[in-house]
Amino acid sequence: MRIGIVTREWPPAVYGGAGVHVEHLVAALRSLPAGPELDVHCFGDPRGDATGHPVPEALREANGALQAWGTDVEIAAALSGADLVHSHTWYANGAGMLASIVHGVPHVITAHSLEPRRPWKAEQLGGGYRLSSWTERTAYLAADAVIAVSEGMRADVLAVYPELDPERVHVVYNGVDPEAYRPVHAPEVVRGLGVDPDRPYALFVGRITRQKGLVHLLAAAEQLPADVGLVLCAGAADTPAERQQVAEAVADLQARREGVVWIEAMLPREQLVPLITGATVFVCPSVYEPLGIVNLEAAACGTAVVASAVGGIPEVVDDGRTGLLVPYDGADPAGFAAGLAARTSELLADPQRATAMGAAGRERVLSEFGWAAIAQRTTEVYSAVLGAAS
Repeated sequence: MRIGIVTREWPPAVYGGAGVHVEHLVAALRSLPAGPELDVHCFGDPRGDATGHPVPEALREANGALQAWGTDVEIAAALSGADLVHSHTWYANGAGMLASIVHGVPHVITAHSLEPRRPWKAEQLGGGYRLSSWTERTAYLAADAVIAVSEGMRADVLAVYPELDPERVHVVYNGVDPEAYRPVHAPEVVRGLGVDPDRPYALFVGRITRQKGLVHLLAAAEQLPADVGLVLCAGAADTPAERQQVAEAVADLQARREGVVWIEAMLPREQLVPLITGATVFVCPSVYEPLGIVNLEAAACGTAVVASAVGGIPEVVDDGRTGLLVPYDGADPAGFAAGLAARTSELLADPQRATAMGAAGRERVLSEFGWAAIAQRTTEVYSAVLGAAS
């Protein structure tokens, strides 16, 4: 079985959960005894372990969605010889769909997010959002199978695309590498990032995008105890305007309270893991999250999580056991911020409880979210699709 994997992100250019997913899924698939043969195709420069496809020269100044389609055409041509194509995110769905049509092979999609659930993209991308939405819809309806990364995401896929046969939508959870993400107590690393490891702190890790809800956490920070720290590991802003909004809010916050640190970077793992381990509580204020792999990473590091109860997050954060959930209502942002502040303060005030939740989270990761099991389940989907196509 020869599988063509198509992804926009591939190391070292990984900045989101979908990229993390593909990286670890490929490694786990390659580790399976008698596992499938994989050809990885990604966007960008050539790689040693994948075929990189840069934006075609004639499209370098074009709309980003057109650039993606130009790259997809080249990837589709290169997928000749694959028995099945597996694409990740709308950027790559076009390549999978074209390859399926041209080469006559099945196409499997992993649903990491849905364009209709991110309407703010229309403001940022204009016509590009219309093209990305059309691409996603067309590819999903034509796909031989869709893999949802949570039960919540499966329900979302079927709600957004009700024409899909539910039998074609499978659930295979996201995972985390418990060796790469494990408790690492290294206060000197934390201090080197400008964070006081002796002060209890809440930590946010994520991109600066409306989806991740960072503005709600900044509003909640006004209500956190004065003696605790807030660390924001936030970069890769969607737009300059969003970055400026965060910069101004952080500066205002820093002027009023101590211990607020903004690390505007996507940290390498050797720095990120000690930073997560050292946190009393990890906060995920996302307003939309199919699963939230970052919460698995925090749990694997033995850190309690406070998160919004949206999408697949309740399947990852066991409320009251591995962390605390906060209801989200888009019509009541002040209420959401108050809830985040209350839940976060609750754990910051009770570090023993937070430690116990972190240990329970690590335990759950080991038992339910290992990549080997996820890879095996993915190959079962491949086999079922190929069997149905033969």
